[in-house]
Amino acid sequence: MTPGKYNMICPQGATFSKRLTWKISDVAVNLTGYTARMKAKDKYNSTCTPVIDITTSNGGIILGGATGTIDLLVSASDTALIYAKDYVYDLELDSGSQVYRIIEGKFIVTPEVTT
Repeated sequence: MTPGKYNMICPQGATFSKRLTWKISDVAVNLTGYTARMKAKDKYNSTCTPVIDITTSNGGIILGGATGTIDLLVSASDTALIYAKDYVYDLELDSGSQVYRIIEGKFIVTPEVTT
C-alpha cells in the first residue's frame, strides 16, 4: 500500500489537533486492536531527536475503532518548543501482524508572534 501524501500545518505555541479517517475503497478500516505512532524530524534519515513523537501509548494519538478515525494531538506547550520551519513526518498503524504507513509529508510549523 502506498502512503497518502498530506502536508500538515502546525501553529507554533498553539494546540495542534487533526482528525483523519483511514478508508479503503470508501469503507472505514476498523482500528480496534491497532496501535499508532507518528514522528516529525528535520529530514527522513535524521538520527536526531524528533520534534514530534506521538503514539497511542503516550496519548498523542487516539484511534476510533470501527469508525476508522485517528485523532492527533500535541499540546500548545509542546508546539511552543518547536522551531518554526518545515519538517517531514509519517504516521504508521500497527495491527499486531502488519505495519501500515498510511500518510506522510511535510510537517510545517509556522512561527508564533503572540507569546
